[in-house]
Amino acid sequence: MIRTTDEASVRVVTVDRPDRRNALRPTDLAALRTAVEDADQPVTYLRGAGDAFCAGADLDTVADLDDPEPFARRGQRTMSAIADAETVVVCGIDGAARGGGVELALAADARVATPAATFAEPGVSFGLFGAWGGTVRLPRVMGEGDALDFSLSGRVLDADAALRTGLVSRVVDDPRAVADEIAAGEPDALRAIKSRVRDRRDDDAQERAEAAAFAELVRAHAGEIADGRKR
Repeated sequence: MIRTTDEASVRVVTVDRPDRRNALRPTDLAALRTAVEDADQPVTYLRGAGDAFCAGADLDTVADLDDPEPFARRGQRTMSAIADAETVVVCGIDGAARGGGVELALAADARVATPAATFAEPGVSFGLFGAWGGTVRLPRVMGEGDALDFSLSGRVLDADAALRTGLVSRVVDDPRAVADEIAAGEPDALRAIKSRVRDRRDDDAQERAEAAAFAELVRAHAGEIADGRKR
């Protein structure tokens, strides 16, 4: 199941199936998408319950599928919705992230691990691979060489290796503190930064949109900017 807790500037979304290492079923994917898309807070903090972050797709569900493609497409749509949501998604990874759990982390805007975090794409050992957008996002994040090595080998990365390859941006004892740090930013600026960095259009179109977003922020926050000059 997916649980949400709303605070003033952060929505906490918890994947709560610790007995299954937070593996995701179709109903969980739908609830996860809704929880992130409906967030009114500028930041959403995504975490797993228990001693794992997320084991990925529930393999009992996968084994019983007559047609696996719609399940893969639902997972892709969920991850894209998280990546495209207005709220900034900070992923706190404590414990194991496997398969679709790695893809869930990749959809977030900031991936923050604890020293206990580990990452792997074990599907290659039993004839699968990450099909929730992982083959698209992983090379963007890690680079093609590291992405291929990680996916083809099925090897486990610890938190320090994940940091070296760019899979996570920080290793800290309390990832939630990073969500609070980001939430201290001005909400309009947070949305604009996410929108611009996430833009996949050609450079010229992105730069025009970047300039337009900058101008909009200047107009909306002229007084605050003037105060900022004094700092």
